[in-house]
Amino acid sequence: MPRFVPARRVSQLTENLFSQLENQARAMASEARPLIDLSKGSPDGLPPAEVSERLHAAIGEPVNHAYPPFLGKRSTRLAVANFYLREYGVELDPDTEVCLFQGSHIGITGIPQAIVNPGETIITTDPCYPMYRSAATLAQARLYTIAVDERRGFLPDYRQVPEDIARQAALLLLNYPNNPTGAVASRPFFEQTLTFARRHQLAVLHDFAYAELGREPGERPLSLLQIPGAKEYAVETYTLSKTFNMAGWRLGFAVGNASIIQAFNKLHTNSYSTIFGAIQDAAETALALPREQIDEISAVYHQRRRVLTGHLQRIGWPTPAAQGTFFVWLPVPDGYDSLTFANLLLERAQVLVAPGEGFGPAGRGFIRLSLTSHQERLTEAVARFGQLALF
Repeated sequence: MPRFVPARRVSQLTENLFSQLENQARAMASEARPLIDLSKGSPDGLPPAEVSERLHAAIGEPVNHAYPPFLGKRSTRLAVANFYLREYGVELDPDTEVCLFQGSHIGITGIPQAIVNPGETIITTDPCYPMYRSAATLAQARLYTIAVDERRGFLPDYRQVPEDIARQAALLLLNYPNNPTGAVASRPFFEQTLTFARRHQLAVLHDFAYAELGREPGERPLSLLQIPGAKEYAVETYTLSKTFNMAGWRLGFAVGNASIIQAFNKLHTNSYSTIFGAIQDAAETALALPREQIDEISAVYHQRRRVLTGHLQRIGWPTPAAQGTFFVWLPVPDGYDSLTFANLLLERAQVLVAPGEGFGPAGRGFIRLSLTSHQERLTEAVARFGQLALF
């Protein structure tokens, strides 16, 4: 039987970090001591009841069992536009500045393929969500990373980008609130980002997946599109997975620059299916929920962060202040790298964490913990860490 060789763009992809972690969790499932999995960012809560009820009703509507429109229902795109106007004060044309897709991964990998030519450069941060590296590979683009650290709040310094790299760049890919570091972007940083984009005439893709998570009570997230002139250069991807506990429903969207949306729509209609109509109907219900219900979901992670970091500090583990997402980014003890330390925690404490080097070379001195487990599990995990007397 012949063995077919994958295309170069597939051969160049690294194994998905989270697939590796899932395999580790499965292998440990039979151990006598229950595994605590703090490695992945999959929400453990349920969607708001109104959303599930709308899905149930929409399944009974015959129209939803036919093929949906290629660009998604206009009513859903209008719901997105209304959500952005209400939450961020950003006006969007639902026909030209909004597109829908099955989960934000499709937007993150598809938008670069739609606007970046082979051999052009994509700029992102190190560390970064691993999918951004995959996006560059699938677009057959070069990748340039800007190392970020705690001294600058894990925000990139665009002065580090050599002029020849900036000239070759077609896309800047950012994510704030940030996975894995938890960093939050400021208005001045976003203004610097647009100045950089304007100077070099490059597009900006901002992954806004964690917009609502982990904030201090009363704080509001900052969308890149709130900065004047942002739509001239930027699109922002958003997912219902985190904000509304709808990870398994697979619905995301992108908003912003009309020419980028148009290019992506052309790619999308030739490459992917659209979203089950009943899920689009339920998404409209989610996007119209009052602010108080969104804040309730965010408050769960804020409280878990307080509990986890409090326990970590009591065992002597330094806990840099994280401001957003449902992750905690922690330095590993002296003498360890992230992979060695993550393996130690798995073998001796039966706690699975994400090693920082899975997010890039700049992450080798860190691990990432997820807050998507209830407080008792987080407390138990830290108790196990404390028994190792590593700090």
